[in-house]
Amino acid sequence: QVQLVESGGGSVQAGGSLRLSCTRSGYTYSFSRMGWFRQGTGKEREGVATIAGDGSTSYADSVKGRFTISKDNAKNTLYLQLNSLKPEDTAMYYCAADSGFWGALRSDAYSYWGQGTQVTVSS
Repeated sequence: QVQLVESGGGSVQAGGSLRLSCTRSGYTYSFSRMGWFRQGTGKEREGVATIAGDGSTSYADSVKGRFTISKDNAKNTLYLQLNSLKPEDTAMYYCAADSGFWGALRSDAYSYWGQGTQVTVSS
């Protein structure tokens, strides 16, 4: 059974930074497609960033230039660096994994999900 556990969320002021981590445990399968999603209160879940098996990345327009996705395969860990945070970035952030190769910002492209970590940005 695969488990994804997020950490690193917290409360920061606008303009601040956070680094989220997502550690994979359980079945040691190489998941090529990994992504970060977020869901604010009363909003739909949206794809934020994704990384493909070849390391290529894609981002939602709302976070381009501010967020950076990366992964350390040796540590089975996915990261999301959040810089220049805005109040509208406030949400629960989830990591997701799938055996597919190419990255995707659609939630239906992922088989495994973590429980989420809360990010709150105050103005």
